[in-house]
Amino acid sequence: MSAFCLINPQGSEARLWQLIESRTLPGSDKKKIDKRIWDLFGEEWAVMFTDLAGFSRHSAAFGILHFLQIIAESKRLFAPILTDHDGLVLKAVADGMMVLFRKPTSAIRCAVEMQKLCQKANDKRMPEDQILLCVGIGYGKVLRIGDTDVFGTEVNAAAKLGEDIAKANEVLVTGSVKGAAEEITGVQYLDIGVAVAGSELNYRLKYGR
Repeated sequence: MSAFCLINPQGSEARLWQLIESRTLPGSDKKKIDKRIWDLFGEEWAVMFTDLAGFSRHSAAFGILHFLQIIAESKRLFAPILTDHDGLVLKAVADGMMVLFRKPTSAIRCAVEMQKLCQKANDKRMPEDQILLCVGIGYGKVLRIGDTDVFGTEVNAAAKLGEDIAKANEVLVTGSVKGAAEEITGVQYLDIGVAVAGSELNYRLKYGR
């Protein structure tokens, strides 16, 4: 039995790492092991990563407690919208979240509604108090490890789009999201001309307020 399983004998994560460790053994049939892993953990999900713009700037100017307040206020705004669109929050770390949706259309609708609510709220806020949301969404087959984590190329792409490339008020999606989502009235896809690891074609959503 692997050392990992001895330390943590239960749960999906322990089983995954047991199978991963078996790939490292001399003569292991990696193709067979990989099929077992994907059969056990492979699922199709839309993955959303969110981020709040201006962390460094606002923290330096107004202090970390000010920005922590903005994070708390953003979560209060987003919680009911995520619930309405059946988003499953797997991680909420600092000013970012990782959220799963069964359908890419639900993820898009949720992201657009979150952006619109932020912009409406920001109309009544001072610049330093504004909630400036950045969103990235991917869709495809991922390895879902219970309610702990997900892994996959679309996960990596969504994280890159949401955390590094998207600007305030933007929703960026991979080509897989565009290809699988239903048509949504008032939403258009604009090619951003940037390829990220795991996705060659990526788009910015154009949506009205």
